[in-house]
Amino acid sequence: MKKRTRHQKRTVKTREKLLIAAKSLFSERGFDATTIDEITEKADLGKGTFYYHFGTKDHLIRELVGEVMGNLGDTIRQECHQSSDLNELLDNIIKAHMTFFDNRWEDFVLYFQGSSEMILNDGYEGLDKPFLNYQKHIEDLIDDMIESHLPKSTLRRIACAITGFISGFYSITSITTPDEEIHKNLHTMRSALVASLARFIKEAHPAIQS
Repeated sequence: MKKRTRHQKRTVKTREKLLIAAKSLFSERGFDATTIDEITEKADLGKGTFYYHFGTKDHLIRELVGEVMGNLGDTIRQECHQSSDLNELLDNIIKAHMTFFDNRWEDFVLYFQGSSEMILNDGYEGLDKPFLNYQKHIEDLIDDMIESHLPKSTLRRIACAITGFISGFYSITSITTPDEEIHKNLHTMRSALVASLARFIKEAHPAIQS
C-alpha cells in the first residue's frame, strides 16, 4: 500500500474534523436544526472546505450514519460468530448493541435519528440503505441459525422487535434512569425479550421446536 502524501493526510484530517464537529452538533441539536455554518464554525474551517468535502449536509449525514451502521454491523458479527443456538444468538445480537452503544451516546443519537428519518416522507435521502442492510444482517443471522427458512415477513418482524427494543430502551432510560441502573435493567429486559422472541420463532416454525 502506498504511503499517503502530506496533502492526502491533511485532506483526511480536515474531513475528519468536519465529521467530528457534525456528529457532536447532531447529537445536541438534531439533523434539521444544525446548519452548515455551525458545523464549519465548530470545526474551525471555512464553508468552502465543507462544500469541497461533502457538497451538501445530506451527503455528510449519509456518511456519518453509514459509518455508525457499518461499525455496529461489525460488532454484531464479532459478538455472534460463535453462537451455538437460537437463544444464545438472540442474546448476543442484543448484547452487541449494548457493547457498541455503551459510552457512545453520539453514535446512538445518530442511530436513533436515522431510523426515525426513515418513516418520514421528506426524510434525508439515502438513509434507508444502511439501515436496511443492518436489519437484513440480523435477519440472515437468525435464518442461518435455525437452518429452516422462515418467511421474510416473519424475519423482518423479529429484526424490528430487536431494533425497536434497543432504540426505545436507550432513548427513554437515558433520560429517566441513572447510569448505574441502565445495564441492570437492560439485562433483565433482555432476558425476557430473548425468551419471547425464541418462543415466537418456534411457534412460527414448528419444525424447530426441538
